[in-house]
Amino acid sequence: MPSQTIRLGVDIGGTFTDVVLEVAGDVFSTKVLTTYAAPEDAIIDGMHQVCAKAGVKTSDIEQIIHGTTLATNALIERRGAKTALITTKGFRDVIEMRTESRFEQYDLNLTLPEPLLPRQMRFVVEERVNAKGEVMIDLDPADVEAVVDQIAEAGFTSVAVGLIHSYLNLKHEEMIRDILAKRLPDVSVSISSEVSPQMREYERFNTVVANAYIKPLMASYLGRLEDRLRAEGVRCRIFLMHSAGGIISLQNAAEFPVRLVESGPAGGAVFAAHIAARYGLDKVLSFDMGGTTAKICLIKNQTPKTSRVFEVARTYRFKKGSGMPISIPVIDMVEIGAGGGSLAHVDALRQIRVGPESAGSEPGPACYGRGGARPAVTDADLVLGKLDPDNFAGGSITLHPDASRSALTEHVGDLLEMGPVEAAFGVAEVVDENMANAARVHAVENGEDLSDYTMIAFGGAAPLHAGRLCEKLGVDRLLVPPGAGVGSAIGFLRAPFSFEANRSVYMKLSDFDSEAIKTLLTELKAEATGFVRTCDADAPILSGFKVYMRYTGQGWEIPIDLTEDQAMTPVAEVFEARFEEDYTKLFGRPVAGMDIEITVWSVNATTPPEDVSRITEVAGGASAASDTKRPVFDPASGAFADAAEVARDGMGSGDTVAGPAAVVEAETTIIVPASRQAIRQPDGCIDIKVKG
Repeated sequence: MPSQTIRLGVDIGGTFTDVVLEVAGDVFSTKVLTTYAAPEDAIIDGMHQVCAKAGVKTSDIEQIIHGTTLATNALIERRGAKTALITTKGFRDVIEMRTESRFEQYDLNLTLPEPLLPRQMRFVVEERVNAKGEVMIDLDPADVEAVVDQIAEAGFTSVAVGLIHSYLNLKHEEMIRDILAKRLPDVSVSISSEVSPQMREYERFNTVVANAYIKPLMASYLGRLEDRLRAEGVRCRIFLMHSAGGIISLQNAAEFPVRLVESGPAGGAVFAAHIAARYGLDKVLSFDMGGTTAKICLIKNQTPKTSRVFEVARTYRFKKGSGMPISIPVIDMVEIGAGGGSLAHVDALRQIRVGPESAGSEPGPACYGRGGARPAVTDADLVLGKLDPDNFAGGSITLHPDASRSALTEHVGDLLEMGPVEAAFGVAEVVDENMANAARVHAVENGEDLSDYTMIAFGGAAPLHAGRLCEKLGVDRLLVPPGAGVGSAIGFLRAPFSFEANRSVYMKLSDFDSEAIKTLLTELKAEATGFVRTCDADAPILSGFKVYMRYTGQGWEIPIDLTEDQAMTPVAEVFEARFEEDYTKLFGRPVAGMDIEITVWSVNATTPPEDVSRITEVAGGASAASDTKRPVFDPASGAFADAAEVARDGMGSGDTVAGPAAVVEAETTIIVPASRQAIRQPDGCIDIKVKG
């Protein structure tokens, strides 16, 4: 990707909107409270602040890259467009029946999440395509016209079209789209063969419904944002971060907004991968904790792990299967409702619970003084001494410790016969253990031992909790990079232009067809490259090839990476060898005597990543200057300890501070536990290790 002189990265979170301006390698940043009614207001405010810091005009900005949780929040809060689904007769209830799997085996009162669209919003047409893509029942245009009449009469503003096996033959879906465009030109239309051309109708139907549900909302927001930026003198192109860790054009984002669902967290994973490359680290645990959620991602060989299906809005203790499956390329991470704004309460069993409900930015935690009465994690951090009430968010928000103590006493302490400090300790330990447990489960699911990993922490709240998390997980090293408080927004500026095209075509190795494979992968490569060309017409483009394979009879596949030569000159024996190699890494041994099948084919087109220079690490040197100390609660001893307060900007390369300590900056605070010491590396990273 060509380097830009002045670039702006913007990340809209559930509590704060982070804005980063990069001017010839120098980074200027700010955090402003997210404005829910009009998210673009916070962006404009933040943009003016960073431009003033950098001494540049808004018209000087040459590129804007934006990530947002708006799409996710619209799905979680069920506030999308009035949407209809048109599907094949007999499949009307697929999105409600789900896969009939039980995500909690022993709950006799298990309630499945409600589908995005109730039954009266789902319509059927008589047509049928079989599993080979052959038309068994032709679609009658008159049948479609009758359904369109019902949709028009009911006043739907968006329509999702999902027909059985349309990923193999999209003729009927395109016919429905053409009729809708002719009869209802103002109605938004999404077809599953474009949004998610993959097998498994429940996931595919759910994905196209989600796309249609948020499409008018995102199109309206992106249009307003573009207009507001133009009014402020910004004339550059605007790009969006997508869930797989790359950048797409504003127009493609408006057409496929479901690809934006995890765009903010994806930026964070890219940011962590960039730091990992700088330090030559091959095993990294990325920990991103903001105001509303915490995100944990495994990064191996400086590349975040990816997946093609993930869940939004899990309703049952964050259990897999209890959410809304979205079938798109995405960086694989575990996300839980544990952020600075996550609210604490005592349940019927007299246990402290934290999240997933969040105070957000309106009204925010009790200490914000904006009307919040219930205690949040930020309130606990303030009472425990981790935060300076006069210098929160660069001094833009004054915190009120008395309000925190009152909220913790009323909602936790009085119920459990605890004082405010003990209640705050309980809340902090619960949220830290929730995050540690999520990391353990994620590591086990991927066959990894976290003791070999280095944690990279970022997000406004992560540096406050990362040291304790490392103690719980047995992780010896923690890196907190410069700009950690706005890490995801910086990650946007490090991401390449990219797009992944995938398609389900079932093939057994015993029926291996080299010519068909070459044709399919060539088409997917052209499709993915076309999307990237809408962002940059001249940049060199690299292609990555992946197939999803399994033994015949298994329910799910594993991803197998192929070189371009292996993909474009396909040989069955090579595919088999690559599958058995990766299968053995995951499960210990291959299964002899069974046929192997391929279900999904994928090509990712991307501009080359930017060059990353390795840093020369330094050992600890002189002690960092510290004129002040403040009491910070030490969870290991269960008491307050005098912690050195050190300004991050005042630390020179090699300067060392022994825990307990608080390394302070405008956007966050790094808490160094008593068991660790921190060293400032030459690139500004705070390197926290176990005391020798």
